[in-house]
Amino acid sequence: MKSHPNKTSAGSAATTGETPFNRRRFLAHAASGVGAAALWSALGTRTWAATAGSASDAPEAPNMNFGMIALTDCSPIVIAHEKGLFKKYGINSTVTKGANWAAIRDNLSSGSIQATHMLIGMPLASTMGLAGSPKKPMVIPWLMNRNGQAISLKTEWKGKVGADPKAIKPFVDQAKKLGEPLTFAMTFPPGTHAMWMRYYLAAGGIDPDKDISLIVVPPAQMVSNMKIGKMDGFCVGEPWNARTIADGIGFTSVTTQDMWKDHPEKVCAFTEEFAEKNPKTVKAVLKALHEASVWLDDYANRPEQCAIVSKATYINCDQKIILGRLLGELDYGDGRKVKDEFPMHFSKRNCNYPQAKYAKWFMSQYRRWGMVTGAPDYDGIAKRVMRADLYEQAMKEIGYAHGGADNTPEKLFDGATFDPKDPETYAKSFAVKSLKG
Repeated sequence: MKSHPNKTSAGSAATTGETPFNRRRFLAHAASGVGAAALWSALGTRTWAATAGSASDAPEAPNMNFGMIALTDCSPIVIAHEKGLFKKYGINSTVTKGANWAAIRDNLSSGSIQATHMLIGMPLASTMGLAGSPKKPMVIPWLMNRNGQAISLKTEWKGKVGADPKAIKPFVDQAKKLGEPLTFAMTFPPGTHAMWMRYYLAAGGIDPDKDISLIVVPPAQMVSNMKIGKMDGFCVGEPWNARTIADGIGFTSVTTQDMWKDHPEKVCAFTEEFAEKNPKTVKAVLKALHEASVWLDDYANRPEQCAIVSKATYINCDQKIILGRLLGELDYGDGRKVKDEFPMHFSKRNCNYPQAKYAKWFMSQYRRWGMVTGAPDYDGIAKRVMRADLYEQAMKEIGYAHGGADNTPEKLFDGATFDPKDPETYAKSFAVKSLKG
């Protein structure tokens, strides 16, 4: 499928609220005897790399094209772009909207975009060359968000299926007996939505490879495909689950934070080659994303966030539909309404640290579902892809005290506990699985 991207360029100093301050003025002040403190005061919060173009500090590749998909969790990139935060750190940003995740992957691989909003499983799949992904090493120095995805089911099951996937099994068995298996959708085979959907179905005793048809649909097309009856359920990020309810064509069975509280979701990814050649550029991007993410986690800013990201250039969805779940106002669409304790967030609770254990969890699921033959190199691949070194260097340079590496076990909604010290045993422990080798 050919992507027809929409592009927008970063605003000028006049539109971003920056005060012009150039190298000539800096040197003139220095020559007149103005003290260092006064000089940095004049610079304000802008960095030397962004203002003076210091050869030692400036990004090696200042012109950056960022990819994104029409999902709420594209927000850190969009906000860093729209509010001039990339420019503050010396990055001239452009944002390109991709048609689907495969297009995003291919554009990053080819170099037409240099960094991107991405499913956490995609850099792993590309580095490993699995599930149809051409082998192209990619790195994750930044986790963009936690939570904020959901599994939606068709309206006909409202009142018959709630949060327990076991309630779907009789419908699956009946359809299979008739030779017309039910259809469920996700957004990319080794991506997060595929893993959440597989995990959910398997927790209900349903084999996603044998009992149903599992198809790929781009996020923004989920609602329209459900509307025409093409599928019985899907897993996608917001705002498309909320939109499904607003359009009266489905309801939410579970959110992904119901399945795994504070789970990792999207990342900012680079090719390994780009990151190795341009470490200062990568760190500049991370610094800007940090400021954007802190801003996003102030709930007072979320209406403005929605006003910005709802534009046709980005998500192209009513901002009111986006806002509700961002504020933790969770209406499942079947009578259940709760205050969500774990809505999508972008900075707090050490959100952005690229934890190696998350890479290992995804690899355990690739192992579970036969996407790899034999045990993968859990430690080696996790270390190669999850670039905590770049993250830590960038945060040190701006004086941000992060929470560090975390190797504690994680417990999911089916009661299974993932121990990152032994991902292979975990992969083999499930009743429903498709191991190879």
